[in-house]
Amino acid sequence: MSFPGKPAFKSETLAPGMRVGLYGGSFDPPHAGHVHVARTAMKRLGLHRVWWLASPANPFKACPPAPLDERLKWIEDAVPEPRMVASGFEARLPSSRTVDVIAALQARFPRVRFYWVMGADGLLELHRWKGWGEIAARVPICVVSRPGASVRARLSPAARRLAPFRVPPSRAGALGAGPPGWTYLTERLHAHASRDLRRPA
Repeated sequence: MSFPGKPAFKSETLAPGMRVGLYGGSFDPPHAGHVHVARTAMKRLGLHRVWWLASPANPFKACPPAPLDERLKWIEDAVPEPRMVASGFEARLPSSRTVDVIAALQARFPRVRFYWVMGADGLLELHRWKGWGEIAARVPICVVSRPGASVRARLSPAARRLAPFRVPPSRAGALGAGPPGWTYLTERLHAHASRDLRRPA
C-alpha cells in the first residue's frame, strides 16, 4: 500500500511481517548525528526499513522549519540507502501528534511491527509530549546515545518511569517480540556524529 499526496520520495509500501523504525523530527536539516541514530537502530534491531517522519512543525522550537518538500529532499540526499525512506506522512493527517501518527500507521499496516526511534536528546523531552505514555504502550522505543545527552537521558523523567520495561542492549534484537519495551543503545560514534552539518545558506 502507498499513500496519495505529496511529497513522497522512496516507496512507502510495506509488507506484512516487516520491522519498521519510525524516526521523527524536524530534520532542518538532517545531519550526521541523525544518520548515526537511524543506522544504529536499523543494524541493532534488524529493521527492514527506517521511515524518517519529517514533522510539519516542532512545538518545542520557536522558529518555523524550512518547507517540508525541501527537508524531505535533504533527507534523501543525506541517506541514499533504499531502506531509508523520507516520508511526509505526518503532514497528511489531521493531527501531527506522534501518538496519532503511530496509531494511523498501525491501523493501515496492522501486520507490520513498528518501532519508535529517537536519539538520547529526544528522550530528555519525551515526558513533555502529549500522550507519551500511550506511545510507550503502543510501540517499542529504541533510544540511541548522542554526545552530551547520555547520562541526563538515562535519568530523565520518562526513562525513570519506563525503567521496569527496559530491555538490555544485548537483547535489542528481540525488542518487540513481547509487550512493548524500550532499549538504550550505544554505538561507536562517527567522527562527525556530534556535529550538526548545516547546509550553506
